Amino acid sequence: MQLSSYQRGLLIVILGVVCLSFDGLLIRLSDTDGWTIVFWRGILMFCVLGVLCSVSKRLATLRSNPFSSLASAILLGLISSLFVLAVMNANVANVVVILSTAPLFAALFSRIFLGEKVALRTLVAIAVCMLGMGLVFMGEGAMGMLVGNLYALAAAAAIGGNLTLLRRYPAIDPMTVVAGGGLLSATVALPMASPLDLDAQRYGVLALMGLVQMPLATVLINSATRYLSSTEVALFYLVETALGTLWVWWLLGETPTTSTLLGGGVVILVLVLHAWIGLRLERQRLQLYPGFVGK
Repeated sequence: MQLSSYQRGLLIVILGVVCLSFDGLLIRLSDTDGWTIVFWRGILMFCVLGVLCSVSKRLATLRSNPFSSLASAILLGLISSLFVLAVMNANVANVVVILSTAPLFAALFSRIFLGEKVALRTLVAIAVCMLGMGLVFMGEGAMGMLVGNLYALAAAAAIGGNLTLLRRYPAIDPMTVVAGGGLLSATVALPMASPLDLDAQRYGVLALMGLVQMPLATVLINSATRYLSSTEVALFYLVETALGTLWVWWLLGETPTTSTLLGGGVVILVLVLHAWIGLRLERQRLQLYPGFVGK
């Protein structure tokens, strides 16, 4: 069965965000300072994706979109750095909850810079999800994590901006800009990092994060903007809100509050309904235009 563009985008973004949801857990398991984490995962992402880009001759794509590719790489470097610093200064649950505001930034930027109409179902989904996220902010200790919360909010804005940029310039090669973002974040972090002072276990966790988890997640999510609007892609970051919280709870005992669990439940329910409606509309369109496979 041939998948439509919407179905392909849906599959790609779900796989990417599920992979991304292990980020907070791996940062906790690395058990070192934030700048060292930023350095190692950035430089490892650059190494693995840089080799793949060179072998597949993807670097040639930079000639056609040099400035937009650079802007995307800078935003990706910011996102990676800000997320790590946020997790180091706040609970994982708080960080991923604040990242759920990414769809709002993506919708705003898409409307302002692209003139892209946001579907009503997406706006409703964002509104309801934000109500669910409001439940999380009712938990205890939020005021004691202001710095981490601000890092997370800045990361959410950068996510929305990058997804909108990729939507505007679909010719940008996701793998190339992710590699560039890794190099930029590692360069910024190096003066403040202690990259050679870790034991084998910590290096193993950082290798898993930098060589497999982050490259795969970021490339998948960035690729999804070729098939879905930036607002819809950003909406699926909300899956990380629930899953990212669950991983550290189950495996590390970082227990979320009841309000966090309720809010995460609302998010998952709304996303399932949003995806179901989108697939139903796609099926109706294919019934009207049997030969059409597209968005």
